[in-house]
Amino acid sequence: MHSPHDPYVRVRGAREHNLKDVRVDIPRDTLTVFTGVSGSGKSSLAFGTIYAEAQRRYFESVAPYARRLIHQVGAPAVGEITGLPPAVSLEQRRSAPGSRSSVGTVTTLSNSLRMLFSRAGDYPPGAERLDSDSFSPNTAVGACPECHGLGRIHRTDEGLLVPDPSLSIREGAIAAWPGAWQGKNLRDVLDALGYDVDRPWRELDAKDREWILFTDEQPVVTVHPVRDAGRIQRPYQGTYMSARRYVLHTFADTKSRSLRAKAERFLTSAPCPVCGGSRLRPEAMAVTFAGRTIAELAGLPLSVLAEVLEGADGEETARVLTADLLARIGTVTELGLGYLSLDRTAPTLSSGELQRLRMATQLRSGLFGVVYVLDEPSAGLHPADTEALLGVLGRLKEAGNSVFVVEHQMDVVRRADWLVDVGPLAGEHGGRVLHSGPPEGLAEVPESATRRFLFPEAGAAPVREKRAPSGWIRLTGVERHNVRGVDAAFPLGVFTAVTGVSGSGKSTLVGQVLAGVLADRQAGEEPVAGDRYCATATGLEAVDRLVQVDQKPIGRTPRSNLATYTGLFDTVRKLFARTEKARERGYGAGRFSFNVSGGRCETCQGEGFVSVELLFLPSTYAPCPDCHGARYNPETLEVTLEGLTIAQVLDLTVESAAEFFSGTPAAERPLRTLLDVGLGYLRLGQAATELSGGEAQRIKLAAELQRTRRGHTLYLLDEPTTGLHPADVEVLMRQLHALVDGGNTVVVVEHDMAVVAGADHVVDMGPEGGDRGGRIVAAGTPEEVAKTAGSRTAPYLAKALRR
Repeated sequence: MHSPHDPYVRVRGAREHNLKDVRVDIPRDTLTVFTGVSGSGKSSLAFGTIYAEAQRRYFESVAPYARRLIHQVGAPAVGEITGLPPAVSLEQRRSAPGSRSSVGTVTTLSNSLRMLFSRAGDYPPGAERLDSDSFSPNTAVGACPECHGLGRIHRTDEGLLVPDPSLSIREGAIAAWPGAWQGKNLRDVLDALGYDVDRPWRELDAKDREWILFTDEQPVVTVHPVRDAGRIQRPYQGTYMSARRYVLHTFADTKSRSLRAKAERFLTSAPCPVCGGSRLRPEAMAVTFAGRTIAELAGLPLSVLAEVLEGADGEETARVLTADLLARIGTVTELGLGYLSLDRTAPTLSSGELQRLRMATQLRSGLFGVVYVLDEPSAGLHPADTEALLGVLGRLKEAGNSVFVVEHQMDVVRRADWLVDVGPLAGEHGGRVLHSGPPEGLAEVPESATRRFLFPEAGAAPVREKRAPSGWIRLTGVERHNVRGVDAAFPLGVFTAVTGVSGSGKSTLVGQVLAGVLADRQAGEEPVAGDRYCATATGLEAVDRLVQVDQKPIGRTPRSNLATYTGLFDTVRKLFARTEKARERGYGAGRFSFNVSGGRCETCQGEGFVSVELLFLPSTYAPCPDCHGARYNPETLEVTLEGLTIAQVLDLTVESAAEFFSGTPAAERPLRTLLDVGLGYLRLGQAATELSGGEAQRIKLAAELQRTRRGHTLYLLDEPTTGLHPADVEVLMRQLHALVDGGNTVVVVEHDMAVVAGADHVVDMGPEGGDRGGRIVAAGTPEEVAKTAGSRTAPYLAKALRR
C-alpha cells in the first residue's frame, strides 16, 4: 500500500490496445515525455490509460444526470493506478473549423470583448443597453440582416453562370451546375417542367433564362428518365434548384475544398453595402470603447489590441473586464501569435496556429495540482516557436502541475525531467516500456528506436548528393492573404522544402497559390488569373499531374477504414466471393460488405457495436450481442479464405496481411505501399476516425504510390512528418526521395530541420508571422539558406547540417 503522499503515479497491468501488461512509475510535478515510434503504444499509455482513468474517477464523483451530458472515454484496461491527480487533456483536434469560426471564438476572447462593450461601452445618448449577444455576428440579434453576419455579399450573373451561350442546356451551357448524375437530374427536371433543353441558350426567352438561373422557387416534379438499353429506370420525384441557389448553397455549406473553389469561380465578392464588412447591426456599431467600435478592435493584431486596452480609462467594471482580456491575450502572444487579429477566420489559420490558440485557452485556466496530458504540442511548430512552447510548459510545471507530453521532437525530449520510452517497434512488436527515468539513461537501452536520435553521432547519416533542376515554375506578383507582391520560383525534378515560422505564408504560397495555378491549368483554364493568385505563372506545361496530399481525415465515420480507402477491401471481397462455399451459396462480393444489408449483422447494422441507453447515465457503447463485434451475420462468417473469416481478415495488421495475401498481386500492391510508408502496424479494419492526421496523410500517399504513374507528377505535401517519430520520418523520406529519383517533383512545407537539411532546394519565408511575414527571406541549397542573416530558420538549419 502506497502512502497518500506518494510522489509517483504508479501504473500496474496496463493492457490498453497493444500494451503488454505494462508496469511503470512516473514522478509527479515533472515534465515527463512519452516517446516511441508511431503505433508503439505511447498514446495508449498516456491518453488511453492514465488520462482515461483520471477522467473516469472524476466522473464517478459527478451526479448521474450531469454525467450523461459529458462525452466519456470509458474505463481503461488496467489493473490499478495509484497516486493519480485529476487530469486535463489537450489532444490535437483535426476537424476543419467552419467559416464563422475565428481566432476570437477559438480562444473565447470574443466573449470577453463583447461583454466589455455590453457592460462598459460608450452608448449614444438615449440608446438602450445591449446584451453581449447583440455584438456577435453569429447570433440572430447581432448579425447584419443583409449579409447574415458574413461581412461580404456574394453575387453572380448570367455571364459567369453561362460562359458559352451558343450551347444548349443539355450540352452544358450552365457551367456552374454540377457534373455527373446531379447535373443530369437538374436538366431532366427542367425538361419535365417544360423548358427546352436542346435549343441554344441565347435563343431562349429572356424571362425563361432569368427563372432558370435565378429563381428561389424549388418546384418538385415527376421525372421519367430516358431508358438506356437493358436498364429499367423508374420515374422519380425531382426537385429543381436554380444555378444561383446551387452555387451559393455549395459555397456556404460544402466541406470539400475543390467544390468550394469551383463555386467561387462563379461568384463575385464585395463587402456588404449595409454593414461595410463589420458583420454587425447598426445599433451594435454605434457603441464604442476607447473611441473604437468592436469591429475596429477585433481587426487589430492582438499585440496592438493589448496596447489599446492598457491605455483605456474607465470605471471599475471596465477595469475588471480589460484586466481579464489582457491576461488572456498575454497567453496567446507569449505563444508567438500576437500578429493574429480576433476577426481572422479559423480556416485561414495553419494547423500550428490553431493548436496553439487552443492550448492558450487551456493554459489560462490557472489550475494547479493536476496532470496536463498533451498530444504532440510541438506538431506543426517551427523550432523557433517550440522555444516559446517550452517556456509555457515550464511555467505550468512551476505552478504545481505535472505535465505529461506525447512527443517526437527531440529538442522537447532533451528538456524533459523524465522520459518514458515505449517500443521497441509498432503494433504487436511494441507495447513495452523500454526506459522510465531521466533522458540520459536512454543511452543504455540499445533496443530503443529513439536512442540514436536523442544522442546522434556526427556523420552517422550519409550526405545525399544534390540534384540539378530540370526546369522551373516561376510565379510573379503573388497576392494571397499575407503574401503580397512576392515572386517565387520552384525547381522541377528535385526535392524542395518550404520553411518559416507559423503564419509566415508557407501554406498560402504552396497549398493555395502553387496548387491553385496548377489545378487551374489541369482544368484547362488560363493560369494568368491576376485577381485570384498571381500576375503570371510560367513553366507549368512541364507538369503533367498535380497530387496534393494533406492531413484531412480519410473518412468521417467508423465505416470508412484503411481497407476501404486504399481499394484493398474490393479485392478481399472478390477473393471471398470466389471461394467454393461462397459459389455454392451464390454469394457475390457484396455479401462481404458491412455497409449493405445481406451479409452484415443487422442488429448493429455492420457497426460491430451497439449504443446502450442507461436512462440517467450516459449512453455507452458495447460489442454487439449477436455478432460480438465481428460486424457480419453467422452465415457470412461460415465462409473462410485459407482458414480466416472476413472479420478475421479485417483484424489483421498490414504486416500480417502482406504475408497472408502474398501471391495475390491485386492485394500485394496496396499492402506493400502501406508498409513502405511505415504503416505496417495498422489493422485493415481500423476506423478512419481513429487515425491521426499524420497517418491519414501517409495512407493517402500510399494510395497514390500504388497507382501506375504517367508523366511528370508534382507532389505537394503539407508537413508530412507531423506526428512521426524520427525513425518513421526516415522511412517516409526514402519514399519521397524515390519519387524524385523516378523523375517527379516533390514540394513539402516542413518544420523538421533534418528533412530540410536533406532537401535539394529550400524556400524560407518570413521573417515573422502575419503582417510581418509573407516574404521570401532566402532561397537556395540548405547550406546557402543556413548562412542567411535575418532568417529565423537559418540557425536551426545550420545545427541540423552540423549533425
